[in-house]
Amino acid sequence: MREELVGLHPRLLLAQMAMAWLPPYVGSRLRPAILRAAGFRIGDGTVFWGRPTIVGSPGLNKRLIIGADCWFNLGCYFDLGSDITIGDRVAVGQGVMILTNSHHIGDISRRAGPLKASPVRVEDGAWLSTRCTVLPGVTIGAGAVVAAGAMVTRSVPPHVLVGGVPARIIRELDDDCGKPVIEE
Repeated sequence: MREELVGLHPRLLLAQMAMAWLPPYVGSRLRPAILRAAGFRIGDGTVFWGRPTIVGSPGLNKRLIIGADCWFNLGCYFDLGSDITIGDRVAVGQGVMILTNSHHIGDISRRAGPLKASPVRVEDGAWLSTRCTVLPGVTIGAGAVVAAGAMVTRSVPPHVLVGGVPARIIRELDDDCGKPVIEE
């Protein structure tokens, strides 16, 4: 019975029930306040435009740290087998999955071996676009952009655009995002 109830988190359950009545794009500042009341560390000015899915083992509210002035769109999924740390001014698109759990490769009788967890870090100013997936152990560098649908299997340096499956660097980004500077 204990194994069946390990995923039950009373404080998170109460928070999810409190957020359930809010339609998408309504109460975007209320959702982080409710999650803070459940013990999650979320910075000022952060908004959730929809209810996130949060799963993990006991103590998960201590494993999610979100900075100030972040944006989270609909359908975000946080797997908190290990820490997820998100910096300030991070934008997270619809359906983004941030995963910290995976499995060791097992023997021939069952290839999905024992569970292993590794933390994920998203540094200041990064943008995770629609339906991208960030796998365990990855760091997304400051100011990096992850393209829609990308599968991030390894860490991303700061100030680059990555995309694809698996994600690879498409180009470096500068302060003006590659737009020509108009001189007078």
